[in-house]
Amino acid sequence: MIRMIRRIFLWLLGLAVLAAVAVAIWGPGLVESRLNPVTMPAKGWPVSPQAEALHQQLVIGDWHSDALLWDRDLLDRAERGHTDIPRLAEGNVAVQVFTTVTKSPRGQNYSQNSAEAPDNITPLFIGQLRPLPSWFSLKERALVQAAALRRAAEAAPDRLMLIRSAADLQTLLEARQNGAQTVGAILGSEGGHPLEGNIANLQVLYGAGFRLLGLTHFFDNELGGSLHGEGGSGSGLSDFGREVVAEMMDKRMIIDLAHASPQMVRDVLAIPGTRPILSHTGIHGRCASPRNLPDGLVKAIADKGGLIGIGYWADVNCGKTPADIAASIQAAIALVGEDHVSLGSDYDGSVDAPFDAAHLAALTQALLDAGLTDQQIAKVMGGNMMRYLAQTL
Repeated sequence: MIRMIRRIFLWLLGLAVLAAVAVAIWGPGLVESRLNPVTMPAKGWPVSPQAEALHQQLVIGDWHSDALLWDRDLLDRAERGHTDIPRLAEGNVAVQVFTTVTKSPRGQNYSQNSAEAPDNITPLFIGQLRPLPSWFSLKERALVQAAALRRAAEAAPDRLMLIRSAADLQTLLEARQNGAQTVGAILGSEGGHPLEGNIANLQVLYGAGFRLLGLTHFFDNELGGSLHGEGGSGSGLSDFGREVVAEMMDKRMIIDLAHASPQMVRDVLAIPGTRPILSHTGIHGRCASPRNLPDGLVKAIADKGGLIGIGYWADVNCGKTPADIAASIQAAIALVGEDHVSLGSDYDGSVDAPFDAAHLAALTQALLDAGLTDQQIAKVMGGNMMRYLAQTL
């Protein structure tokens, strides 16, 4: 009897272990599928031969994908989410910024989040069986994602190339002009909290390949105030934040003000020599979402030489179609001029999108339908971004 009970216990224990492993393997994938839907019709968005031909001639760049968060091999085509190297290549994307997400408050919203709220990313990393140090350190969490991107580039250099300098960018673009389909990847961080309040960690991240840093995310951090934090619109750049910005300028790193509080935006713009971007956003004058900064601040970023990346998700465009994204791009051009507008999809960032990277030609079609010229489309889809990168990196 005791032996039978022991066997039953061991059998139940084995089932529990298998269940835990199953959750670890398949659970995060189910989470990603739910959080990153593609709302494209089953038959796809119609794309004319004219739009397809123009799309294939473009040099396309995008400021924001969080695909590294989801611990899947970027070299493999996925059946979920928005981006991977095969789909980026199919969509003719030349340069993609991949950002590392390290902390996200439970109950995340556009209004007010506490830095002390339980974190969504910790259980995701545990469920994905990421390396143990990344369970407890935001810096290690960023470095683990950076290492995954680096390994992919080393495994397939003809398909994926890390961009660390303007010279790297030139090499990539020349290769693509000669027929290569290599996707260039720039590494960024969604918020400056992986620095963990230590300026020495900026060199650690830089050494790991990071060339773009968003100063805040959905909560106030050591660098200053978030657009969605508890400090409100008056919470600006901290002394540590000023130290980080100065060091980033010395290293020719890109300062990203997505998620920054209005006062932080003003503080960064007031520093001589800064040329920040707003990587993924909408235009408040067209879509009055709390996620979108006031139009005056968006224009001030452009006036300082920065770029505005237009996102693809419904919350910033007040709509779920390619035409809605095109309307936001039109509003951005009207506000800041055609030389300061670019793409900032926020792919794989727990958002919806009307198409994945493979079907990006739908946006080219929508821009043609909206009346943009071929030259304007070329600037917005990547020309402006390439110019900025060549001048900044």
